[in-house]
Amino acid sequence: MQLSDVQRDALVELLNIGFGRAGASLSRLTNHRVLLDVPQVAVHPVNQLSEHLSTVMHEQVASVHQAFSGPVGGDALLILDPVAAATLKELLTDEPALPLALDASSREVLTEVGNILLNACIGTFGNLLKVPVSFAVPDIDVSSLQAVVNRLLGSGDDAFRYALVVTAGFRLRDAEVTGYVVIVLTVQSLTRLLVAVEGWERNEGRH
Repeated sequence: MQLSDVQRDALVELLNIGFGRAGASLSRLTNHRVLLDVPQVAVHPVNQLSEHLSTVMHEQVASVHQAFSGPVGGDALLILDPVAAATLKELLTDEPALPLALDASSREVLTEVGNILLNACIGTFGNLLKVPVSFAVPDIDVSSLQAVVNRLLGSGDDAFRYALVVTAGFRLRDAEVTGYVVIVLTVQSLTRLLVAVEGWERNEGRH
């Protein structure tokens, strides 16, 4: 499944709305102005996710995972490499960055960042589809990139699931940190989302 230009542009615009909300929430939380860059979006079969992410990340990563359910359900993750995770924690808390494995304070901060960002992205899609979305409690893990991907595999229907991969560029205090939001959906949920996205784009174009 490939995104058309219209679908990609509309997803970017919608995710940017979610990113704007997340940036405002993080700014209030930290008392520092937090901006999120306009995201880039790609879609990949979930069984090709490791191959794609390994071009931008290596070895150990910190990942915040949050399952969501409802008429559209799936898994959402925020993935950060060790430098990005430590830098983001330091910028948000004024506390010195520590290398992975993350201490309890870092885990708490990054889990909250992931919770805010993932809720904003998925919530934007839920609002678009006019369907309720329920979120599980997020959890954070420090492991190899392959182990993170393996958690998403193995349900037996991987050929019918796709991953939206979204760049998440945080800007605060004259620094920039890049992570990746991964949203895993069944082909039915992704198709439903893309149909709604195209309709939203047409409506926006008429105004």
